Amino acid sequence: MSKLLPALAGAAPVPDRPDAIRVGDQSCSWEQAARAAAAVARRISGAPAAAVPATAELSTVVGVLGGLAAGVPVVPVPADSGPRETAHLLTDSGATVWLGPDPPAGAGAELERVPVDPADRADPPGAEPPGDTPALILYTSGTTGAPKGVVLSRHAIAHDLDALAEAWQWTAADTLVHGLPLYHVHGLVLGVLGALRTGSALVHTVRPRPQQYAAAGGSLYFGVPTVWSRVAADEPAARALAGARLLVSGSAPLPVPVFTRLRELTGHEPVERYGMTETLITVSARADRPRTPGSVGWPLRGIEARLVDDAGAAVPADGETVGHLQVRGPTLFSGYLGRPEATAAAYTADGWFHTGDVATLHPSRGYRIVGRASQDLIKTGGFRVGAGEVEDALLAHPAVREAAVVAAPDPDLGQRIVAYVVADPGGEAVSGDALGEFVAASLSWHKRPREVHLVDALPRNAMGKVQKALLRDRRDGSS
Repeated sequence: MSKLLPALAGAAPVPDRPDAIRVGDQSCSWEQAARAAAAVARRISGAPAAAVPATAELSTVVGVLGGLAAGVPVVPVPADSGPRETAHLLTDSGATVWLGPDPPAGAGAELERVPVDPADRADPPGAEPPGDTPALILYTSGTTGAPKGVVLSRHAIAHDLDALAEAWQWTAADTLVHGLPLYHVHGLVLGVLGALRTGSALVHTVRPRPQQYAAAGGSLYFGVPTVWSRVAADEPAARALAGARLLVSGSAPLPVPVFTRLRELTGHEPVERYGMTETLITVSARADRPRTPGSVGWPLRGIEARLVDDAGAAVPADGETVGHLQVRGPTLFSGYLGRPEATAAAYTADGWFHTGDVATLHPSRGYRIVGRASQDLIKTGGFRVGAGEVEDALLAHPAVREAAVVAAPDPDLGQRIVAYVVADPGGEAVSGDALGEFVAASLSWHKRPREVHLVDALPRNAMGKVQKALLRDRRDGSS
Protein backbone atom coordinates (compact mmCIF):
# COMPACT_ATOMS: atom_id res chain seq x y z
CA MET A 1 0.00 0.00 0.00
CA SER A 2 1.31 3.45 -0.88
CA LYS A 3 1.17 6.38 1.49
CA LEU A 4 -2.38 7.29 2.52
CA LEU A 5 -2.15 10.78 1.01
CA PRO A 6 1.06 11.20 -0.98
CA ALA A 7 0.88 15.00 -1.10
CA LEU A 8 1.06 15.19 2.70
CA ALA A 9 4.48 13.55 2.58
CA GLY A 10 5.76 16.03 0.00
CA ALA A 11 4.85 14.17 -3.19
CA ALA A 12 2.24 15.86 -5.36
CA PRO A 13 -0.18 13.17 -6.63
CA VAL A 14 -0.27 14.66 -10.14
CA PRO A 15 0.84 17.83 -11.91
CA ASP A 16 -0.82 20.38 -9.68
CA ARG A 17 -3.14 23.25 -10.56
CA PRO A 18 -3.98 26.43 -8.63
CA ASP A 19 -7.62 25.49 -8.06
CA ALA A 20 -7.21 21.75 -7.46
CA ILE A 21 -9.37 22.19 -4.34
CA ARG A 22 -12.33 24.54 -4.53
CA VAL A 23 -14.78 24.97 -1.65
CA GLY A 24 -17.36 27.60 -2.48
CA ASP A 25 -15.39 30.65 -3.60
CA GLN A 26 -12.14 29.53 -1.90
CA SER A 27 -9.50 27.53 -3.75
CA CYS A 28 -5.90 26.35 -3.56
CA SER A 29 -3.55 23.80 -5.08
CA TRP A 30 -2.92 20.38 -3.54
CA GLU A 31 0.63 21.51 -2.72
CA GLN A 32 -0.66 24.62 -0.94
CA ALA A 33 -3.10 22.49 1.04
CA ALA A 34 -0.33 20.06 1.95
CA ARG A 35 1.97 22.84 3.17
CA ALA A 36 -0.82 24.51 5.14
CA ALA A 37 -1.66 21.10 6.64
CA ALA A 38 2.01 20.65 7.56
CA ALA A 39 1.84 23.91 9.52
CA VAL A 40 -1.14 22.54 11.45
CA ALA A 41 0.63 19.21 11.98
CA ARG A 42 3.61 20.94 13.62
CA ARG A 43 1.29 22.57 16.16
CA ILE A 44 -0.65 19.47 17.16
CA SER A 45 2.00 16.74 17.04
CA GLY A 46 1.51 14.31 19.90
CA ALA A 47 -2.09 15.26 20.69
CA PRO A 48 -4.35 12.26 21.45
CA ALA A 49 -7.06 13.54 19.06
CA ALA A 50 -7.96 16.74 17.23
CA ALA A 51 -11.50 18.06 16.77
CA VAL A 52 -12.36 19.85 13.53
CA PRO A 53 -15.54 21.90 13.03
CA ALA A 54 -16.91 20.28 9.87
CA THR A 55 -18.11 23.37 8.07
CA ALA A 56 -17.98 23.58 4.28
CA GLU A 57 -14.84 25.70 4.16
CA LEU A 58 -11.32 25.29 2.85
CA SER A 59 -10.00 25.52 6.43
CA THR A 60 -11.90 22.32 7.29
CA VAL A 61 -10.09 20.44 4.53
CA VAL A 62 -6.74 21.82 5.71
CA GLY A 63 -7.52 20.98 9.34
CA VAL A 64 -8.39 17.37 8.51
CA LEU A 65 -5.26 17.01 6.39
CA GLY A 66 -3.22 18.54 9.20
CA GLY A 67 -4.37 15.89 11.63
CA LEU A 68 -3.59 13.14 9.13
CA ALA A 69 -0.15 14.61 8.44
CA ALA A 70 0.59 14.60 12.17
CA GLY A 71 -0.71 11.08 12.71
CA VAL A 72 -3.31 12.53 15.11
CA PRO A 73 -6.86 11.06 14.92
CA VAL A 74 -9.29 13.63 13.52
CA VAL A 75 -12.76 14.05 15.04
CA PRO A 76 -15.10 15.94 12.67
CA VAL A 77 -17.77 17.86 14.61
CA PRO A 78 -20.98 18.61 12.67
CA ALA A 79 -21.63 22.31 12.34
CA ASP A 80 -25.17 21.90 13.64
CA SER A 81 -24.29 19.81 16.70
CA GLY A 82 -25.96 21.04 19.86
CA PRO A 83 -24.00 21.68 23.07
CA ARG A 84 -24.77 18.27 24.55
CA GLU A 85 -23.76 16.33 21.43
CA THR A 86 -20.61 18.40 20.94
CA ALA A 87 -19.59 17.91 24.56
CA HIS A 88 -20.06 14.15 24.18
CA LEU A 89 -17.93 13.98 21.02
CA LEU A 90 -15.12 16.01 22.58
CA THR A 91 -15.12 14.16 25.89
CA ASP A 92 -15.54 10.67 24.46
CA SER A 93 -12.87 11.12 21.79
CA GLY A 94 -10.32 12.60 24.17
CA ALA A 95 -9.66 15.51 21.81
CA THR A 96 -7.36 18.12 23.33
CA VAL A 97 -7.10 20.52 20.39
CA TRP A 98 -9.70 22.36 18.33
CA LEU A 99 -8.66 23.14 14.77
CA GLY A 100 -10.38 26.31 13.65
CA PRO A 101 -12.28 29.26 15.12
CA ASP A 102 -13.05 29.57 18.81
CA PRO A 103 -14.32 26.30 20.34
CA PRO A 104 -18.02 26.19 21.20
CA ALA A 105 -19.14 27.45 24.60
CA GLY A 106 -18.83 24.79 27.27
CA ALA A 107 -16.20 22.82 25.35
CA GLY A 108 -13.84 22.93 28.33
CA ALA A 109 -10.84 25.02 29.24
CA GLU A 110 -8.49 22.10 28.52
CA LEU A 111 -9.34 22.25 24.80
CA GLU A 112 -6.60 24.23 23.05
CA ARG A 113 -7.56 26.27 20.01
CA VAL A 114 -5.19 25.84 17.06
CA PRO A 115 -5.84 28.28 14.21
CA VAL A 116 -6.05 26.92 10.68
CA ASP A 117 -5.00 29.21 7.86
CA PRO A 118 -4.90 27.84 4.29
CA ALA A 119 -2.23 30.47 3.55
CA ASP A 120 0.23 29.05 6.11
CA ARG A 121 3.29 27.19 4.86
CA ALA A 122 5.56 24.51 6.31
CA ASP A 123 7.55 21.61 4.89
CA PRO A 124 5.49 18.38 4.77
CA PRO A 125 6.69 15.64 7.13
CA GLY A 126 8.59 12.90 5.38
CA ALA A 127 7.58 10.01 7.63
CA GLU A 128 4.29 8.21 7.15
CA PRO A 129 2.60 6.90 10.33
CA PRO A 130 2.01 3.13 10.41
CA GLY A 131 -1.03 1.83 8.54
CA ASP A 132 -2.84 0.78 11.71
CA THR A 133 -2.66 4.32 13.14
CA PRO A 134 -6.15 5.75 13.71
CA ALA A 135 -6.90 8.36 11.05
CA LEU A 136 -10.47 9.36 11.85
CA ILE A 137 -12.95 8.96 14.69
CA LEU A 138 -16.42 9.29 13.18
CA TYR A 139 -19.48 9.15 15.38
CA THR A 140 -22.58 7.06 14.74
CA SER A 141 -26.03 8.62 14.77
CA GLY A 142 -26.73 7.46 18.30
CA THR A 143 -30.15 5.95 17.53
CA THR A 144 -29.67 3.36 20.28
CA GLY A 145 -27.92 5.50 22.88
CA ALA A 146 -25.08 7.99 22.93
CA PRO A 147 -23.15 8.17 19.64
CA LYS A 148 -20.25 5.71 19.49
CA GLY A 149 -16.84 6.67 18.14
CA VAL A 150 -15.89 4.57 15.11
CA VAL A 151 -12.11 4.33 14.75
CA LEU A 152 -10.92 4.11 11.13
CA SER A 153 -7.29 3.31 10.39
CA ARG A 154 -5.13 4.76 7.65
CA HIS A 155 -4.87 1.35 6.01
CA ALA A 156 -8.65 0.84 5.95
CA ILE A 157 -9.20 4.21 4.28
CA ALA A 158 -6.41 3.73 1.73
CA HIS A 159 -7.62 0.26 0.74
CA ASP A 160 -11.19 1.45 0.34
CA LEU A 161 -10.28 4.44 -1.79
CA ASP A 162 -8.07 2.33 -4.06
CA ALA A 163 -10.81 -0.27 -4.48
CA LEU A 164 -13.36 2.43 -5.31
CA ALA A 165 -10.95 4.02 -7.79
CA GLU A 166 -10.79 0.66 -9.57
CA ALA A 167 -14.55 0.13 -9.52
CA TRP A 168 -15.37 3.65 -10.71
CA GLN A 169 -12.32 4.14 -12.97
CA TRP A 170 -11.56 7.19 -10.86
CA THR A 171 -8.31 8.89 -11.90
CA ALA A 172 -6.39 12.13 -11.67
CA ALA A 173 -8.09 13.21 -14.89
CA ASP A 174 -11.42 13.52 -13.05
CA THR A 175 -12.95 16.55 -11.40
CA LEU A 176 -15.08 15.46 -8.45
CA VAL A 177 -18.12 17.59 -7.59
CA HIS A 178 -20.30 17.31 -4.50
CA GLY A 179 -21.86 19.40 -1.76
CA LEU A 180 -22.12 16.80 1.01
CA PRO A 181 -21.40 17.31 4.73
CA LEU A 182 -17.76 16.90 5.73
CA TYR A 183 -18.32 14.73 8.80
CA HIS A 184 -19.46 11.46 7.18
CA VAL A 185 -17.79 8.77 5.10
CA HIS A 186 -19.54 9.98 1.95
CA GLY A 187 -18.57 13.65 2.05
CA LEU A 188 -15.26 13.47 3.91
CA VAL A 189 -13.57 10.12 3.22
CA LEU A 190 -14.79 9.65 -0.35
CA GLY A 191 -15.44 13.29 -1.17
CA VAL A 192 -12.19 14.82 0.13
CA LEU A 193 -9.63 12.13 0.91
CA GLY A 194 -10.64 10.20 -2.21
CA ALA A 195 -9.88 13.20 -4.39
CA LEU A 196 -6.49 13.72 -2.75
CA ARG A 197 -5.53 10.03 -3.01
CA THR A 198 -6.46 9.76 -6.69
CA GLY A 199 -5.17 13.23 -7.50
CA SER A 200 -8.45 14.36 -9.00
CA ALA A 201 -9.57 17.96 -8.64
CA LEU A 202 -12.29 18.65 -6.07
CA VAL A 203 -15.17 21.10 -6.27
CA HIS A 204 -17.29 21.35 -3.13
CA THR A 205 -20.41 23.35 -3.84
CA VAL A 206 -21.08 24.09 -0.13
CA ARG A 207 -24.71 23.13 -0.67
CA PRO A 208 -25.77 20.33 -3.02
CA ARG A 209 -28.14 22.38 -5.14
CA PRO A 210 -28.95 21.32 -8.71
CA GLN A 211 -27.89 24.64 -10.23
CA GLN A 212 -24.51 24.47 -8.47
CA TYR A 213 -23.93 20.91 -9.66
CA ALA A 214 -24.83 21.96 -13.20
CA ALA A 215 -22.41 24.91 -13.15
CA ALA A 216 -19.45 22.98 -11.72
CA GLY A 217 -18.41 21.25 -14.93
CA GLY A 218 -17.24 18.05 -13.25
CA SER A 219 -16.71 14.55 -14.57
CA LEU A 220 -17.60 12.67 -11.37
CA TYR A 221 -20.54 13.66 -9.14
CA PHE A 222 -21.49 12.40 -5.66
CA GLY A 223 -24.95 12.79 -4.18
CA VAL A 224 -27.47 11.24 -1.83
CA PRO A 225 -30.94 10.27 -3.13
CA THR A 226 -32.47 13.57 -1.97
CA VAL A 227 -29.91 15.46 -4.03
CA TRP A 228 -30.47 13.31 -7.11
CA SER A 229 -34.24 13.62 -6.72
CA ARG A 230 -33.91 17.40 -6.81
CA VAL A 231 -31.55 17.25 -9.79
CA ALA A 232 -33.98 14.99 -11.65
CA ALA A 233 -36.78 17.49 -10.96
CA ASP A 234 -34.71 20.34 -12.46
CA GLU A 235 -34.52 19.42 -16.14
CA PRO A 236 -32.00 22.11 -17.23
CA ALA A 237 -29.66 21.22 -14.35
CA ALA A 238 -29.96 17.51 -15.06
CA ARG A 239 -29.26 17.93 -18.77
CA ALA A 240 -26.16 19.96 -17.90
CA LEU A 241 -24.67 16.79 -16.36
CA ALA A 242 -24.74 14.93 -19.67
CA GLY A 243 -21.06 15.74 -20.15
CA ALA A 244 -20.07 14.04 -16.90
CA ARG A 245 -18.44 10.62 -16.80
CA LEU A 246 -20.14 9.09 -13.76
CA LEU A 247 -22.90 9.90 -11.26
CA VAL A 248 -22.64 8.14 -7.88
CA SER A 249 -25.46 7.79 -5.37
CA GLY A 250 -25.19 6.50 -1.82
CA SER A 251 -26.08 6.76 1.88
CA ALA A 252 -29.63 5.49 1.16
CA PRO A 253 -31.36 3.55 -1.63
CA LEU A 254 -31.98 5.55 -4.81
CA PRO A 255 -35.68 5.38 -5.79
CA VAL A 256 -36.17 3.65 -9.13
CA PRO A 257 -38.11 6.59 -10.66
CA VAL A 258 -35.20 8.91 -9.86
CA PHE A 259 -32.73 6.47 -11.46
CA THR A 260 -34.93 6.30 -14.55
CA ARG A 261 -35.39 10.05 -14.82
CA LEU A 262 -31.66 10.71 -14.47
CA ARG A 263 -30.96 8.21 -17.23
CA GLU A 264 -33.48 9.96 -19.47
CA LEU A 265 -32.13 13.47 -18.84
CA THR A 266 -28.39 12.91 -18.46
CA GLY A 267 -27.78 9.73 -20.42
CA HIS A 268 -26.12 8.22 -17.33
CA GLU A 269 -27.16 5.27 -15.20
CA PRO A 270 -26.15 6.25 -11.65
CA VAL A 271 -23.75 4.00 -9.80
CA GLU A 272 -25.15 2.91 -6.44
CA ARG A 273 -22.92 1.71 -3.64
CA TYR A 274 -23.31 0.44 -0.08
CA GLY A 275 -21.36 0.95 3.11
CA MET A 276 -21.44 2.01 6.73
CA THR A 277 -19.33 4.17 8.99
CA GLU A 278 -17.92 0.97 10.53
CA THR A 279 -17.09 -0.68 7.20
CA LEU A 280 -16.53 2.17 4.75
CA ILE A 281 -17.81 1.27 1.26
CA THR A 282 -17.92 -2.48 0.77
CA VAL A 283 -20.25 -3.11 -2.19
CA SER A 284 -20.66 -1.10 -5.37
CA ALA A 285 -21.85 -1.14 -8.96
CA ARG A 286 -19.08 -0.67 -11.52
CA ALA A 287 -18.39 2.07 -14.01
CA ASP A 288 -17.66 -0.42 -16.79
CA ARG A 289 -20.80 -2.53 -16.37
CA PRO A 290 -24.51 -1.87 -16.93
CA ARG A 291 -26.33 -0.77 -13.78
CA THR A 292 -29.68 -2.06 -12.53
CA PRO A 293 -31.98 0.28 -10.56
CA GLY A 294 -31.92 -0.69 -6.90
CA SER A 295 -28.77 -2.82 -7.18
CA VAL A 296 -25.56 -1.87 -5.37
CA GLY A 297 -23.58 -4.45 -7.30
CA TRP A 298 -20.82 -6.62 -5.92
CA PRO A 299 -18.20 -6.54 -3.14
CA LEU A 300 -15.12 -4.42 -3.83
CA ARG A 301 -11.67 -5.92 -4.17
CA GLY A 302 -10.65 -7.62 -0.94
CA ILE A 303 -14.16 -7.54 0.55
CA GLU A 304 -16.38 -10.55 1.21
CA ALA A 305 -20.14 -10.44 1.77
CA ARG A 306 -22.76 -13.03 2.62
CA LEU A 307 -26.48 -13.30 3.37
CA VAL A 308 -27.76 -15.49 6.19
CA ASP A 309 -31.13 -16.24 7.74
CA ASP A 310 -32.08 -15.78 11.39
CA ALA A 311 -30.32 -19.04 12.26
CA GLY A 312 -27.11 -18.09 10.45
CA ALA A 313 -27.61 -20.38 7.45
CA ALA A 314 -26.93 -19.12 3.93
CA VAL A 315 -29.92 -17.94 1.92
CA PRO A 316 -30.28 -18.59 -1.83
CA ALA A 317 -29.02 -16.05 -4.35
CA ASP A 318 -32.34 -15.89 -6.17
CA GLY A 319 -32.93 -12.15 -6.07
CA GLU A 320 -35.98 -12.67 -3.84
CA THR A 321 -34.96 -14.24 -0.53
CA VAL A 322 -34.11 -11.64 2.10
CA GLY A 323 -31.16 -12.30 4.37
CA HIS A 324 -29.03 -10.53 6.96
CA LEU A 325 -26.00 -8.92 5.29
CA GLN A 326 -22.60 -9.60 6.82
CA VAL A 327 -19.20 -8.42 5.53
CA ARG A 328 -15.51 -8.77 6.27
CA GLY A 329 -12.32 -7.37 4.84
CA PRO A 330 -9.55 -4.77 5.23
CA THR A 331 -11.85 -1.72 5.17
CA LEU A 332 -13.52 -2.51 8.50
CA PHE A 333 -13.09 -0.26 11.50
CA SER A 334 -10.60 -0.85 14.28
CA GLY A 335 -13.39 -0.83 16.86
CA TYR A 336 -15.73 1.42 18.83
CA LEU A 337 -13.61 3.81 20.83
CA GLY A 338 -13.34 2.63 24.44
CA ARG A 339 -16.13 0.04 23.98
CA PRO A 340 -14.58 -3.41 23.57
CA GLU A 341 -17.84 -5.19 24.43
CA ALA A 342 -19.77 -3.30 21.75
CA THR A 343 -16.99 -4.03 19.27
CA ALA A 344 -17.05 -7.76 20.05
CA ALA A 345 -20.85 -7.86 19.78
CA ALA A 346 -20.65 -6.38 16.27
CA TYR A 347 -19.02 -9.56 14.93
CA THR A 348 -20.09 -13.16 14.48
CA ALA A 349 -18.13 -15.96 16.11
CA ASP A 350 -16.37 -16.62 12.78
CA GLY A 351 -15.35 -12.99 12.22
CA TRP A 352 -18.06 -11.45 10.04
CA PHE A 353 -19.40 -7.97 10.80
CA HIS A 354 -23.15 -7.68 11.44
CA THR A 355 -24.24 -4.76 9.27
CA GLY A 356 -27.77 -4.77 10.69
CA ASP A 357 -29.07 -4.48 7.14
CA VAL A 358 -31.06 -6.99 5.13
CA ALA A 359 -30.60 -7.58 1.43
CA THR A 360 -31.21 -9.89 -1.50
CA LEU A 361 -28.63 -11.28 -3.94
CA HIS A 362 -29.34 -11.74 -7.64
CA PRO A 363 -26.93 -14.03 -9.51
CA SER A 364 -26.29 -11.49 -12.27
CA ARG A 365 -27.30 -8.13 -10.77
CA GLY A 366 -25.67 -8.38 -7.37
CA TYR A 367 -26.91 -7.14 -4.01
CA ARG A 368 -30.02 -5.11 -3.37
CA ILE A 369 -30.29 -3.48 0.06
CA VAL A 370 -33.76 -3.91 1.55
CA GLY A 371 -32.99 -1.73 4.57
CA ARG A 372 -32.36 -2.02 8.28
CA ALA A 373 -33.36 -5.34 9.75
CA SER A 374 -34.85 -3.54 12.74
CA GLN A 375 -37.22 -1.38 10.69
CA ASP A 376 -37.25 -2.40 7.02
CA LEU A 377 -37.78 -6.15 7.26
CA ILE A 378 -41.49 -6.57 7.87
CA LYS A 379 -42.84 -9.95 8.99
CA THR A 380 -46.50 -9.92 8.08
CA GLY A 381 -48.85 -12.91 8.01
CA GLY A 382 -45.94 -15.34 7.81
CA PHE A 383 -44.26 -13.48 4.94
CA ARG A 384 -41.01 -11.48 5.00
CA VAL A 385 -41.42 -8.23 3.07
CA GLY A 386 -38.76 -5.60 2.40
CA ALA A 387 -39.93 -2.03 2.95
CA GLY A 388 -37.83 -0.83 -0.02
CA GLU A 389 -39.70 -3.02 -2.48
CA VAL A 390 -43.03 -1.56 -1.39
CA GLU A 391 -41.61 1.98 -1.49
CA ASP A 392 -40.41 1.47 -5.08
CA ALA A 393 -43.86 0.20 -6.05
CA LEU A 394 -45.51 3.29 -4.55
CA LEU A 395 -43.04 5.62 -6.25
CA ALA A 396 -44.03 4.14 -9.61
CA HIS A 397 -47.44 5.80 -9.21
CA PRO A 398 -47.47 9.16 -11.06
CA ALA A 399 -49.14 10.92 -8.13
CA VAL A 400 -46.46 9.92 -5.59
CA ARG A 401 -43.36 12.06 -5.04
CA GLU A 402 -41.95 10.40 -1.89
CA ALA A 403 -42.78 7.27 0.07
CA ALA A 404 -41.62 5.57 3.25
CA VAL A 405 -42.84 2.23 4.56
CA VAL A 406 -42.68 0.99 8.15
CA ALA A 407 -44.13 -1.84 10.20
CA ALA A 408 -46.82 -1.47 12.84
CA PRO A 409 -47.91 -4.11 15.39
CA ASP A 410 -50.94 -6.07 14.28
CA PRO A 411 -52.86 -8.59 16.45
CA ASP A 412 -53.65 -10.79 13.45
CA LEU A 413 -50.68 -10.40 11.07
CA GLY A 414 -47.97 -9.83 13.65
CA GLN A 415 -46.95 -6.72 11.71
CA ARG A 416 -48.83 -4.75 9.11
CA ILE A 417 -47.37 -2.64 6.36
CA VAL A 418 -47.88 1.10 6.82
CA ALA A 419 -46.96 3.67 4.17
CA TYR A 420 -46.38 7.41 4.43
CA VAL A 421 -46.71 9.16 1.10
CA VAL A 422 -45.96 12.68 -0.10
CA ALA A 423 -48.15 13.37 -3.11
CA ASP A 424 -46.85 15.17 -6.17
CA PRO A 425 -48.42 18.65 -5.91
CA GLY A 426 -48.88 18.75 -9.68
CA GLY A 427 -50.27 15.25 -9.97
CA GLU A 428 -53.70 13.74 -9.74
CA ALA A 429 -55.54 13.37 -6.47
CA VAL A 430 -55.13 9.92 -5.01
CA SER A 431 -56.48 8.03 -2.01
CA GLY A 432 -54.77 5.62 0.34
CA ASP A 433 -57.00 2.77 -0.82
CA ALA A 434 -56.10 3.41 -4.44
CA LEU A 435 -52.39 3.34 -3.61
CA GLY A 436 -52.80 0.07 -1.74
CA GLU A 437 -54.48 -1.48 -4.76
CA PHE A 438 -51.79 -0.06 -7.04
CA VAL A 439 -49.08 -1.84 -5.04
CA ALA A 440 -51.07 -5.08 -4.99
CA ALA A 441 -51.33 -4.94 -8.78
CA SER A 442 -47.53 -4.87 -9.22
CA LEU A 443 -46.42 -6.93 -6.22
CA SER A 444 -47.96 -9.81 -4.30
CA TRP A 445 -51.24 -9.09 -2.49
CA HIS A 446 -49.65 -9.60 0.93
CA LYS A 447 -47.13 -6.84 0.17
CA ARG A 448 -49.72 -4.09 -0.13
CA PRO A 449 -49.85 -1.39 2.57
CA ARG A 450 -52.72 -1.92 4.99
CA GLU A 451 -52.52 1.77 5.92
CA VAL A 452 -51.51 4.71 3.74
CA HIS A 453 -51.02 8.13 5.31
CA LEU A 454 -50.76 11.17 3.05
CA VAL A 455 -48.33 13.67 4.59
CA ASP A 456 -46.76 16.96 3.62
CA ALA A 457 -43.16 15.83 4.11
CA LEU A 458 -41.03 12.96 5.40
CA PRO A 459 -38.62 13.63 8.28
CA ARG A 460 -34.99 13.38 7.10
CA ASN A 461 -31.55 13.76 8.63
CA ALA A 462 -28.63 15.77 7.24
CA MET A 463 -27.71 13.01 4.78
CA GLY A 464 -31.23 12.84 3.39
CA LYS A 465 -32.17 9.54 5.04
CA VAL A 466 -35.77 9.20 6.14
CA GLN A 467 -36.02 8.99 9.92
CA LYS A 468 -38.47 6.14 10.14
CA ALA A 469 -38.42 6.03 13.91
CA LEU A 470 -40.22 9.37 13.87
CA LEU A 471 -42.84 8.04 11.48
CA ARG A 472 -43.93 5.25 13.78
CA ASP A 473 -45.36 7.78 16.20
CA ARG A 474 -47.12 9.76 13.52
CA ARG A 475 -50.73 9.25 12.61
CA ASP A 476 -51.32 12.57 10.92
CA GLY A 477 -52.59 12.90 7.37
CA SER A 478 -55.46 10.95 5.89
CA SER A 479 -55.63 7.31 4.87
